Order: sequence, then structure tokens, then C-alpha cells
Amino acid sequence: MRLLVVEDEVKLAQYLHKGLSESGHVVDLAHDGIEGRRLAIGGEYDLVLLDVMLPGIDGFGVLAAMRQQGRKTPVLMLTARDKVEDRVRGLEGGADDYLVKPFAFSELLARVGALIRRGATNGAPAQATELRLADLELDLIGHRAQRAGERLDLTPKEFNLLALLLRRRGQILSRTTLAEQVWDMNFDSDTNVVEVAVRRLRAKLDDPFPSKLLHTVRGMGYVLEERAP
Repeated sequence: MRLLVVEDEVKLAQYLHKGLSESGHVVDLAHDGIEGRRLAIGGEYDLVLLDVMLPGIDGFGVLAAMRQQGRKTPVLMLTARDKVEDRVRGLEGGADDYLVKPFAFSELLARVGALIRRGATNGAPAQATELRLADLELDLIGHRAQRAGERLDLTPKEFNLLALLLRRRGQILSRTTLAEQVWDMNFDSDTNVVEVAVRRLRAKLDDPFPSKLLHTVRGMGYVLEERAP
């Protein structure tokens, strides 16, 4: 799933980015309310983790802007405040849940999963939670992939790579796009991280099966699509 973390404490933001990425999510970061508002309104996310005390615009302002723009993306608010009136203000403003710092990452992860499932039930996320192409099936919430009924044993990065390709099936995605979206890195032509990941994914996704889904388009990138034999 694609998450947005809006948190001005750099160490905490990096900790959340690392933990959520290792749990199979694609994570974008914003360190102030202005950038957070821009991404939350302009991007497509399955969940926003939103700090209350932010420079520029506070979390309440970001939340209000999202709801005014008709964004129904689930929002989990993070705050050091433990005042009832603050929690009430956030929930009445459209937040879906509230977590007070400091918190255990396991609890955060459980709440993230619950909100994504609740959002899927309510039709809130911008993206589907189950993706299919031919005999390939991806469960984005359970982080499970299978083809022809057989479980694919994917690493978190391989899963995120496959999810991106499947969401944009039929589109040629460049190495630059894959590096930015999956690894959150500026593409360096000297690195082969994308090629290595695609090769490993293809070995699990295509090699054991007669029909191939992941194709290389020379000089352009990669595309996931079903082709006639």
C-alpha cells in the first residue's frame, strides 16, 4: 500500500519510513505542513499518518484542507498531546484514528492495517486492495502474491515492485520511475539495483510458468501485461 507520513521530527520520520517500508508499504515523507498538504491533496495514498505539531501548517490544517478538497483518504493522527479536547478536535475534523507519542511500532502497524481494511470496506482508498492480471493475484493488505494458485515468496521490495507494475499494467515504466517509486531514490545510471530486482522478480513470477507477464522494452523500461502466445 502507498502511505504518506507527515512528521517534522526527522529521526521519527526516518524510523517510520524504514519500519513501514520493511512491512511492505511504499512510503512518502513530508517534514512540514505545507508539503504535507500538497502531497495529501495531490497524491494517491491509501493512508496518511499525520503529526499534529508541524511547521507551516499544523496537522489540523492539513486535515481540514484534505476534507475540504473531498479527499476521503484515511488519516491516523500522531501527537505528543494527550488532551481529550485535541483528540476530539482531530476526530471531529475527519481523522480516523489518533495515536499518542511515544507509541510501540507494533501498535502503529496494527492501526495502519485496521484503517486500510476499514477504508477498503468504505470505499475510501484511491486504489484497489486486490489486483489481478491473468492468473496473477496480489493482496495488498495481506502482502500476499500468488500465480496459478501457487504462493510467490517475494521480498518486500519485490512485492512493492510487482504492485507498482500491476497497478500500471500495460504501461512501460522506466528504470527512473521504478527507482523513485520503489526505492525512494534518485536514479543513478551507474547502479543496477532496478535490473537486479527485476531479474529476481522475473525468476519467481515468470520462470516457473509457461506464459510470461513481465517484459523488457529495450531502451525504455519494463511492462507487465498479458501477451498472446
